[in-house]
Amino acid sequence: MKKLYGFVVFLLLLAPALFAQEHYTEGPIWRIQLVRVKPTHMDEYLTSLRQSTKPLIEEEKRQGLILDYKVFFKETKNSPEDWDICLAVEFKNYAAMDGLAAKGEAVRDKIMGGKAPAQQLSEKRAEIREIVSSELLQEVFLK
Repeated sequence: MKKLYGFVVFLLLLAPALFAQEHYTEGPIWRIQLVRVKPTHMDEYLTSLRQSTKPLIEEEKRQGLILDYKVFFKETKNSPEDWDICLAVEFKNYAAMDGLAAKGEAVRDKIMGGKAPAQQLSEKRAEIREIVSSELLQEVFLK
């Protein structure tokens, strides 16, 4: 009788997860960064992304560290504090992010020539843009 009672409790605790999963399947993980570029600096920021970030991300994609990446412009503004550009990087799953910092540093060193140039670029970008938000999202596919 105790086993049956324990089994029923187990099923009741598991039921919400089972019902939630019936509506979707889990997809890839997206790291997104919402950026507000300071007025008159959009061209400078896009040049910086094209010259420095794109080669870095392309190498990460070539090495299989990421699946893909996207850059979005926000066409509508809700306030002057709203973001302008969304940078999105796609990972296969959460496990693909294990050890990512060390792997990313190796790619950074290969592409940018080390930590110092990357730090200088980061400081320069901080003068022309502000990170509004950085999020980790899981894409889901409705059944």
